[in-house]
Amino acid sequence: MNGKHKFYLLLSIFQFILIFLVIFTSNGIISFVAAQVPDAFDYYDSATTMVLGLSVAISVSAAVLGSAWAMKTVGTAAISALSEREEAFFKAFLVVALCEALAVYGLIVAILLWTKIPTPLTN
Repeated sequence: MNGKHKFYLLLSIFQFILIFLVIFTSNGIISFVAAQVPDAFDYYDSATTMVLGLSVAISVSAAVLGSAWAMKTVGTAAISALSEREEAFFKAFLVVALCEALAVYGLIVAILLWTKIPTPLTN
């Protein structure tokens, strides 16, 4: 197994660990609060919370991985173009910046989803 395959394997294992932590962290927090006030948090201990938590993790990870892959591909081509013609700097910089914006869009979607996760009202 070469270094590239080992890196992708470790990256996928890390993604599963993150999803596992999101599931059990949100469930643990809701269970802790629900134990203090009985029968008041049935809505917050629902599948909606789990699905929204997983959606946040997937939106961030997919956007960042897509951005990294695009930046690897485009960055290599941009460096090759800059070595031949230095006048192409602005075009190369613009394309790499657009790849970076993809990760920012994923973060924005994750924040919007995160704000929709139901939280219990405290008195």
